[in-house]
Amino acid sequence: MAEIMEDTQKGKYLIFFIGNEEYGIEIKYVTEIIGIQSITPIPELPQYVKGVINLRGKIIPVMDVRLRFRKEEREYDERTCIIVIEIRDISIGLVIDGVSEVVDIADSEIAPPPKIGSGFHHKYIQGIGKVENGVKLLLDCDKLLNDDEIDIINEAI
Repeated sequence: MAEIMEDTQKGKYLIFFIGNEEYGIEIKYVTEIIGIQSITPIPELPQYVKGVINLRGKIIPVMDVRLRFRKEEREYDERTCIIVIEIRDISIGLVIDGVSEVVDIADSEIAPPPKIGSGFHHKYIQGIGKVENGVKLLLDCDKLLNDDEIDIINEAI
């Protein structure tokens, strides 16, 4: 049954915004999208890990993707939301500026990221999806958190 479910999710990406840039995350990682809520800070975590939330009794660490990508911090507004994803059996919330849509992107429409430059968030990009007249930067969920950060977050919660 799990294989059938995974097949229906293949090639589907949740598109969201950070500033004017559009990113995509494979829908198979997404468990839910919730509005921004009170985040309890935890000392001694990296600045981009804002703290934790209590989601129906489960403690979820929350990362601000804007800060993870070394972009300027901005105040949360009515469009700001949290995408709860599961990576390596860990649930984590990603604070993003706004959700756009779910799109289908065939493997043939995904190009590898360019090798030029050393953009600080290039390492999080697994590919560039061609959608209609634009492109979406497709994130590699596993690279958003490295093993050391997962250990730090697990110890903190």
